[in-house]
Amino acid sequence: MCRVRARRRLTLGRVGCVAFLGLRADWQDGAVGATRRPRTVLAMGEGFRDGVLPDGRLELLRAVADLLDDEPLSSFDGDRARDLLGRAEVLFGHWGCPTLTAEVLELAPDLQAFVYAGGTVKWQVTDPVWDRGILVTSAAAANAVPVAEFTLASILFAVKSAFSFAALERDRSAAVPLPLDRMGLVGRRIGLVGASHVGRLVIGLLANHEVQVAVADPFLSPDDAARIGVERMELDELCAWCDVLSLHAPDVESTKGMIGAAQLALLRDGVTLVNTARGALVDTAALTAELRSGRLSAVLDVTDPEPLPEDHELRRLPNVVLTPHIAGAVGSELVRLADLAIEEVRRHAAGAPALHPVRREDLDRIA
Repeated sequence: MCRVRARRRLTLGRVGCVAFLGLRADWQDGAVGATRRPRTVLAMGEGFRDGVLPDGRLELLRAVADLLDDEPLSSFDGDRARDLLGRAEVLFGHWGCPTLTAEVLELAPDLQAFVYAGGTVKWQVTDPVWDRGILVTSAAAANAVPVAEFTLASILFAVKSAFSFAALERDRSAAVPLPLDRMGLVGRRIGLVGASHVGRLVIGLLANHEVQVAVADPFLSPDDAARIGVERMELDELCAWCDVLSLHAPDVESTKGMIGAAQLALLRDGVTLVNTARGALVDTAALTAELRSGRLSAVLDVTDPEPLPEDHELRRLPNVVLTPHIAGAVGSELVRLADLAIEEVRRHAAGAPALHPVRREDLDRIA
């Protein structure tokens, strides 16, 4: 069994985050350079601009781009949208950005790049974007950082039985904590489903702890698994092996319901399921049945459906921790998305390759 320890350390502080994301270490200190400043338009939902572009980020964007209007487009309808799209070379998107349909692209004959300061682009990008050869980039790598941090915290609390103890303090008839010989982090088996951006960051964070880590991912080769210091397992094998099962796979057709009754039955008594990926990865009815029995625990930042109905049983079970999809970037963390997207604009302007391009052929296996 491969033991992941300090031999592979990943720091997620300011410098570490910049290094992971691939940003230049000096560009935020004013050493931003570009051969030209492409005409750029903001596109996002109303009220989102100041969250993702605070603290002088608009000025940083202006340093690498000719920003045509400080106010984002929240709709691609109307005279203002037609005017801005007609001149745009780069579209700088964020949450709530309207979909780039064929009709929208007809209004943007000079559009060269869609730079998304967010995670998945599946709601914004359509086939005509790929057909036109427009560059698409995503800040999913930046959004992965807080998800990995949230996951690590969940794992640490789970193996200390902290959630069960907290429930017990509120209600003495609530969930029973793990036996003492099953508690503690040292030597615990952490099973990760998906060697995604988040999955690999979690591996790096766990390298600071004396745990065993294995990963189930059909796209992870044995050589790559060895390189990142984990063992590769098939999903059912991983479920039977782990003390904590953490999900980091995308929501695509092949992953829907991948954690079903059969996989949940393989989990040993006392295992905690952590889901910060997508609710659709798990069969909610099967999970609810297992949690009702008290055999397992769960930390669910995402659910299916999302949000759960107000009267859903998962809201009442003492061995379930529910959070409303907050593991990803929130508040001050949003600047990481902006920083990465601005760097992508800078690179495009300079004729350099994108750090995190999204390709049509990748859509079936990414979030």
